[in-house]
Amino acid sequence: MSEATDVELELDDIQRGVLSPRPTPYAAAYLAFRIDDRAQGRELMRRSAATVTSVTDPVSPLGETWVSVAVTCSGLAALGVPDSSLDTFAWEFRQGMAARAKALGDEGASAPEHWETPLGSPDVHVVIAAVAPDPLHLQAAVDRSRPAYDRLPGVTAIWRQDCFALPTEKEHFGYLDGVSHPAVEGSGIAGSNQLEIPLKAGEFVLGYPDELGGTQTPQPPVLGRNGSYAVFRKLHQKVAEFRRYLRDNATDPADEELIAAKIMGRWRSGAPLALASQSDDPRLGADPHRRNTFLYERDDPAGFTTPGGCHIRRANPRDASVAGEVRLHRMIRRGAVYGPPLPDGVMEDDGADRGLMFAFIGAHLGRQFEFVQSEWMNDSVFFGAGSAKDPVTGSQDGVTGFTIPRRPLRRRLAALPRFVVTRGGEYCFLPSLSALRWLGDLHD
Repeated sequence: MSEATDVELELDDIQRGVLSPRPTPYAAAYLAFRIDDRAQGRELMRRSAATVTSVTDPVSPLGETWVSVAVTCSGLAALGVPDSSLDTFAWEFRQGMAARAKALGDEGASAPEHWETPLGSPDVHVVIAAVAPDPLHLQAAVDRSRPAYDRLPGVTAIWRQDCFALPTEKEHFGYLDGVSHPAVEGSGIAGSNQLEIPLKAGEFVLGYPDELGGTQTPQPPVLGRNGSYAVFRKLHQKVAEFRRYLRDNATDPADEELIAAKIMGRWRSGAPLALASQSDDPRLGADPHRRNTFLYERDDPAGFTTPGGCHIRRANPRDASVAGEVRLHRMIRRGAVYGPPLPDGVMEDDGADRGLMFAFIGAHLGRQFEFVQSEWMNDSVFFGAGSAKDPVTGSQDGVTGFTIPRRPLRRRLAALPRFVVTRGGEYCFLPSLSALRWLGDLHD
């Protein structure tokens, strides 16, 4: 892996939602559509091209507000994209998320047969995501995008999920969210870790060289170039069960917070154990320039400070010694909370659906999202710890516990239940603005 070199990204053709960080705080809405009439589906693409903003439009007419448009493989087929073109897309994308359930650990309660209708079905053709700083601006964004699909009886709205980010930026388990994101060469957008060399543009945007020197471009180039893949997942969080696990394994409230930090790799304020090993440091957690600038190998190779099996070290091992090349598995992650918060201190489930809408952006579904999900989140062989799974999001079996390395004796916690259940999801393609126009101009 060589150091970054200059690359010219066609930022005016790349959807803003591919590379731009979301505002803080923010509200979001995901809307899914089925195309029943091909001509009207193409009209939706034409209108979308006028609604979507690019990376070079950092301030839309509505401020920190924008709309992204993504299309599933069945959606591309519904629009009339020929099989010869569809065959050039990633095979995981062509199969769809539901077909990849076993590899992703989506079994048992997370299996596709239990997913929220119509997620994972061939009916989901287009996903429109709107992002804004608050619900008022979000409604304005949805209203602004409405002309794209309004008065098109051949395009049917079939699902909607409203989300938000709290002013505290925390998710339902109480952790600061959205802390880490990579720098992408040529984007002009800084990464969160000043010690990380920007990644090649082709890791995230199709049509450019990636870390291996290859270029992935679905054909024809006008369709594939400047696009990206997006993974959308609705993840239900069992908040009361998570709280009870911390309480039942701790000696006192302070120990609860320590266990929570060891499981995640960060204190709930966002301060990393790597920089605040003994106690929480909320000022550090609130500092975006410091809270993510750290490595593992020199100071903590054995995981005595940040356990190798904790969530953030699994998701991004950074410079730690693991099987594989970490830079090949980096991805842009974005999360948005849905559902009402469970009041502080409540230890029993109230029956409400709450969780996280997770979005992944990248150019390689297989070696980015699927690899991390199967090899790092749901296994531990990569750092020499057998078959243990991620303690926060892993597909736990209720038998395996969590081990905290420490001297002289490691600490073993009780068997982990599954705290996160998949409610559904989709593999999508985020076309460039010119590709949206091309899709709109297709003819049979």
